[in-house]
Amino acid sequence: MQSLFCFTLRVLIFFMEQQNQQPNQLNIEISEEVAEGSYANLAIITHSHAEFVIDFVNVMPGTPKSKVKSRIIFTPQHAKRFMKALSENISRYENANGTIKELEEIQIPMNFGGPTAQA
Repeated sequence: MQSLFCFTLRVLIFFMEQQNQQPNQLNIEISEEVAEGSYANLAIITHSHAEFVIDFVNVMPGTPKSKVKSRIIFTPQHAKRFMKALSENISRYENANGTIKELEEIQIPMNFGGPTAQA
């Protein structure tokens, strides 16, 4: 979640630079726990007229339920800025590393190397 905050800050600085404004310097601290991050392989996005909510979930095959690991709440304006910044970063990544394959194109074994789950 902290990295998302830092990302939002970079986006804000980017937009200020685009408008030829000088950003104020800001010191940001991050705890060890937050710096570790949390893994998510599913994002559930909902919205109302006032906000966008993104729930990040780690879904493991063979388990009946999963928990939300993190929730980010954006204003509509920040959600749109986030989408633009993420798109720009994906383009830069693909220019440096090649096209990211869509999940449907990648064959992932659902047992992750362990025994196959049975119903």
